[in-house]
Amino acid sequence: MYYHTKWMAVIAICCSIQLPHSAFSQQALSLKDALRIGVAHYGTIRAKQKYAAASLATVRQTKLDYLPNFNLGAQLDYGTANGANGPAYAFGSIGIASTGLPLTSQNWNSAFGSMLLANINWDFFAFGRSRERIKTAGLKNDLDNSDLQQEIFQHQVRIAAAYLNLLAAQRLTASYRTNLQRADTLRAIIRRKAEKELLPGVDSSQANAEVSNAKSILLKAMTYEDQQNSVLIKMLGTDPQMVQADTLFVVSLPASLAPASDTLLTHHPILEYFNSRIRLSEQQVNYYKTLGLPTFSLGAALQGRGTGFGSSYTAANPNYKSSLADGIGPDRANYVIGFGITWNLTQPLRIREQVRSQRLISEGLKEDLELTRQQLATQLNLSDSTIRNAVADYYETPQQVKAADNVYEQKLVLYNHGLTNLVDVTQALYALVRAETDRDISYSNVWQALLLKAAAVGDFNLFYNNL
Repeated sequence: MYYHTKWMAVIAICCSIQLPHSAFSQQALSLKDALRIGVAHYGTIRAKQKYAAASLATVRQTKLDYLPNFNLGAQLDYGTANGANGPAYAFGSIGIASTGLPLTSQNWNSAFGSMLLANINWDFFAFGRSRERIKTAGLKNDLDNSDLQQEIFQHQVRIAAAYLNLLAAQRLTASYRTNLQRADTLRAIIRRKAEKELLPGVDSSQANAEVSNAKSILLKAMTYEDQQNSVLIKMLGTDPQMVQADTLFVVSLPASLAPASDTLLTHHPILEYFNSRIRLSEQQVNYYKTLGLPTFSLGAALQGRGTGFGSSYTAANPNYKSSLADGIGPDRANYVIGFGITWNLTQPLRIREQVRSQRLISEGLKEDLELTRQQLATQLNLSDSTIRNAVADYYETPQQVKAADNVYEQKLVLYNHGLTNLVDVTQALYALVRAETDRDISYSNVWQALLLKAAAVGDFNLFYNNL
């Protein structure tokens, strides 16, 4: 979840690196475009956008839950009307409802019957249960939105770090390609002198070994560049392609290296996400408390029934008609209005433990928040010294490159005049390559340090406004 700088990983590349040009053409891509594409296409961000939209719909649905239930029903039946004295109870499912006088024996006289029904049920008061449920749904939407924002913030930091790593890898590849060209040029010089017997043949063999070593290092650098390119493409959520990073980051320093804020932002995206989780958890406690309280309800129903059995229907006088027209029209109507209160007296015992559990979850979330705050504060403190050191190194490495290049040229001239041996030339070449790779990495480190500062403070614009 937290950001860790990656330039140390880039430095490790100096021990292993890549050759000739890639088989795929590279497409120029600015960091601003990479950020825009990554935020728009990355799967996790798109998913969290859907989650936030879903929780907003849940808020609207929760508000509608307070409305009374209004049901309309109609049915048409055909069957017998045998009644019997005695109790009946339908377990698990609705049983048959046949009404009529108890007869002395079973018969199969059948007619149509119908029923029309309208009822309203409304739990109009439950000690704020509906209100607390709406608040809970609203805070869940706030949580999903803050989760989305912190994901965007973290992903922007990840994209920027991956982009700078790719740029550093590409600069290293360019340096090692130049190194291969130097080694190959030196080999050509040695070969011509060896052919004229001006140099021993062992120098030619050593030169071939140096060229082979330069090729191997370049191939490793190219492999690392491909790996960094793949990391960036994954974060962009696009089809595979080779990216050419913008060289802005190796020709200029950020315009502002002294951010206005040296403290964590109050609304740091990551801290705000934890705060949203805490607020939701505490609101769930309030909602759970209402679940153990009584519910007051109002209900009203209007029912009309029709039947093909006459009011004088008995075994001796089977007064019924089997036609549909006689059974479909309502013959009787009833209404009922009711007021009720329901309270599960054992529910408060269960709710008490549920509330206790949720409160402990809130305490745990507060501990996570404090840990995150401490880690970000430590990262912020580190970023200040990192920026200072990176800037100092930025100005120091060009001098190292210039000095190493002068030494190499000097050793090469001396070697051409037979005043030094190939070992001295090779060592000077190694020193030049090391200085050039240090320079390439130092350029990226300044921007990486500023990115670390922006990530710690919680304001990505500290980095973005310098692009």
